[in-house]
Amino acid sequence: MASSNEYLQFILEQLSELEEITYRSMMGEFIIYYRGKVIGGIYDDRLLVKSTKSAISYMPTATFESPYEGAKEMLLVDEVDNKEFLTGLFRAMYDDLPEPKKK
Repeated sequence: MASSNEYLQFILEQLSELEEITYRSMMGEFIIYYRGKVIGGIYDDRLLVKSTKSAISYMPTATFESPYEGAKEMLLVDEVDNKEFLTGLFRAMYDDLPEPKKK
């Protein structure tokens, strides 16, 4: 099942206090970038983020879920209705994320 544009717009609105949030559509899903780094994505209308140390500390009870069959598991973000929580999570994760690969 592909993710809806409405869910993407909802997540982008929740993250509107952060600068440099971008996304890219990929096979019916959306990859989310924060300040140029891949932070996670929207898969089947679920927000999943990379399982960095800071993300695990920020969400100690989060469950691991696969974005699609055969993919590395990511952390499911349950508190998408909490704008402050989401922006805090993204800020906390930023330094743990790898730099974008040079083209």
